Amino acid sequence: MRTKPVDRIVAEGGHGEGGELRRSMSLLQLTLFSVGATLGTGIFVVLGEAVPKAGPAVVLAFVLAAVTALFSALSYAELAGTIPVSGSSYSYAYATLGELVAWVCGWCLLLEYAVSVSAVAVGWGSYLNEFLEKAGAGTMPAAVSGPPGDGGLLNLPAVVVVVFAALLLLRGTSESARANTIMVFLKIAVLLFFCAVAFTAFRSGNLSPFAPMGWAGISAAGSKVFFSYIGFDAASTAGEEARNPRRDLPLAIVLSLAIVTAVYVLVGLAAVGAMHWTRFSLSGSEASLALVLDQATGRAWPSMILSLGAVVAIASVVLTVMYGQTRILFAMSRDGLVPHVFQRVSPRRAVPVANTVIVAAFIAVLAAAVPLGRLVDATSIGTLFAFALVSLGVIVLRRTRPDLPRGFRTPLYPLTPLIGIALCVYLMVGLGSVTWIVFALWTLAGLVAYFLYGRRHSRLAAETSGVPGRGPR
Repeated sequence: MRTKPVDRIVAEGGHGEGGELRRSMSLLQLTLFSVGATLGTGIFVVLGEAVPKAGPAVVLAFVLAAVTALFSALSYAELAGTIPVSGSSYSYAYATLGELVAWVCGWCLLLEYAVSVSAVAVGWGSYLNEFLEKAGAGTMPAAVSGPPGDGGLLNLPAVVVVVFAALLLLRGTSESARANTIMVFLKIAVLLFFCAVAFTAFRSGNLSPFAPMGWAGISAAGSKVFFSYIGFDAASTAGEEARNPRRDLPLAIVLSLAIVTAVYVLVGLAAVGAMHWTRFSLSGSEASLALVLDQATGRAWPSMILSLGAVVAIASVVLTVMYGQTRILFAMSRDGLVPHVFQRVSPRRAVPVANTVIVAAFIAVLAAAVPLGRLVDATSIGTLFAFALVSLGVIVLRRTRPDLPRGFRTPLYPLTPLIGIALCVYLMVGLGSVTWIVFALWTLAGLVAYFLYGRRHSRLAAETSGVPGRGPR
């Protein structure tokens, strides 16, 4: 239950083995990093699975998930402005709830980031096939274009986009941020193009009945589409590379969530208005927006443009979420809880090279072999758990360190973080029993890893106990 002093966490920021991270990211780049990590995961990939659960009321499911994310985002904003380091909620938990809870939080973030990247990479492959088919080039062979659950043997396109993102990250943070900015603007333009075309085929009758499954359906779809809000906290993982972290991190988190929510609701309404909700379950395609345009226009070129835009734009999600994953492992390694190879920084590039390569390899294997649906649910439950811990961390830090300078203070305290915790628990309950079993097994594996390695190599443990030989190896 030992906690790491906030002053020490902040003082260690940016320092790794062999070099330092550079403070190069502006408010715009931080905001677009969070938008890039968020926008696309739900709309491009998960919408087709959520609509059959709620019908046209999937729009309300997006709002429910957005409200849940908002309460968590306000807590994130306060802690990001107070503890501006790379570890995100892992570091916040270490400062407030203790080492064991921080480890479990970090372990859940590994699930959130690595698995969400894998899921998005799978969706990227679907849109690539959609584009190739519309362009008359055919599709990639099943043996290399889909995971085992979808009848294939290996999802090669998913591996390709992960490798592309890794190579870009290895070039440096500034280069990655610039590439992400371009891809985010392209992604927003593509989604606005979708809305413009889909609204030409809008039929009010498609919205009736609005909520065929009632509130239970909206709630179930809300748990599913919460996956689409994962990533708004990406800016908090850049705490050690932001130029003005105390001011910019809270602003970036709240602004990115507002932008993403507006786009999701608009696209969701356009989709269910253009195509009857019952047809989503018959599509059998993860490229659901392209199907909507096919049905709405009867022509191939609109969906071809959308698919091409998705191929480019979803790559930004892979890029930014992989970035966040490497920075969280960087912080955990600096504390001795994972091997020190994850904190080695290249003096020339100012990036953790070995960390990036290891993460990319793990994600590529996962994306190549695991079906999309399993990835989405496993990611959501790990994320909701981490978000609940962040809200709890705000309450604890307000009581234990009220003197700390805060770049942002959560409004209506303590009501806001308490509601955030309650909503996270509510959406977790809405997930299936298989997902809970996977989460329990993942957590158990994390506890085993902590007691076998993390607890024995913890730098904080070595300093507080004075036992020689402890600390990172």
